[in-house]
Amino acid sequence: MVLTPVFAQNAPRPRARDLGVIVGVLTPGPLDAITDIKGVAVGHTTVIRGSDVRTGVTAVLPHAGNLFRDKVPGAVFVGNGFGKLMGSTQVNELGEIETPILLTSTLAVPRTADGVIDYMLSLPGNEDVRSINPVVGETNDGTLNDIRGRHITSADVTNAIRNAKAGPVEEGAVGAGTGTIAFGFKGGIGTSSRKLPATLGGHTVGVLVQTNFGGILTINGAPVGKELGQYYLKDQVEPAERGSCMIVVATDAPLDSRNLNRLAARAMLGLGRTGSAASNGSGDYAIAFSTVRQSASLLSNDAMSPLFEAVIEATEEAIYNSLFRAQTTTGRGRTIEALPLDKTLEILRRYRAIR
Repeated sequence: MVLTPVFAQNAPRPRARDLGVIVGVLTPGPLDAITDIKGVAVGHTTVIRGSDVRTGVTAVLPHAGNLFRDKVPGAVFVGNGFGKLMGSTQVNELGEIETPILLTSTLAVPRTADGVIDYMLSLPGNEDVRSINPVVGETNDGTLNDIRGRHITSADVTNAIRNAKAGPVEEGAVGAGTGTIAFGFKGGIGTSSRKLPATLGGHTVGVLVQTNFGGILTINGAPVGKELGQYYLKDQVEPAERGSCMIVVATDAPLDSRNLNRLAARAMLGLGRTGSAASNGSGDYAIAFSTVRQSASLLSNDAMSPLFEAVIEATEEAIYNSLFRAQTTTGRGRTIEALPLDKTLEILRRYRAIR
């Protein structure tokens, strides 16, 4: 007899892997998080005020130093360009990232960028800097959040950056994921990683996502959204479009911008496995970077395929974690329910998609 766990409302919710959802064939890093890449740190500022403000910012730091003076190789891949990813053209032109990567609410991008600039200009050694290329991505949290109020401040951005840390990453309805929705359920921040065996180079790939998109939720091949009765085109009528998905990919593999772009492109396959169809209004982007700043031996094209598999698996699992960890949230008079874990596990068992 299989006993289905009962999850208490408002209690901390488990990650997908904790409940036996094993994605792919590769092994996660020790934390199963983007912070499994040495030097990478993540920070959140969650902004909740009154009944209408449900937003925030999330910062990903490639390293703890002055990024403007010690840039990292980077690339941006556009799955569907319905979005406002500030700084992407310079990243792809020069192949470098020179600021922390910030995620936030759509209309808060300019204010978040201003906060990143404030932070970078204040760093010792940047006294003569006259140009900064902030990298800021977004999704639209306007269903649960007073998006027109643009409630993010420079202090919120600085707080997320300065409080960023290595170790376990807070997931779910936090930071830039505070007001997001995925597959009709509460979305948010999720993360995962994969470490290649020594025979394949031993490198690690980590992913962090901000989920706010639609589709037909699929977990390990099981049609969870359809079985739960909540999915895209259920009533055969085009619903109001809602997007997007921001994906940040980090690796300790020595890659140049060209191969980082190829790595970022494969993140979209992980997104697709979860049931997204990248609808017209879904801005789907992957920002990839390597923590290896200088290397005499970049990986060859022939060495990329295991890393491709790693980023696909990590992206898929990170999206599941964003849903599993998120709590039911009310804002602007609307309530978005968390993914019902008890029912989801029943479906996964029925389809033999869980161990």
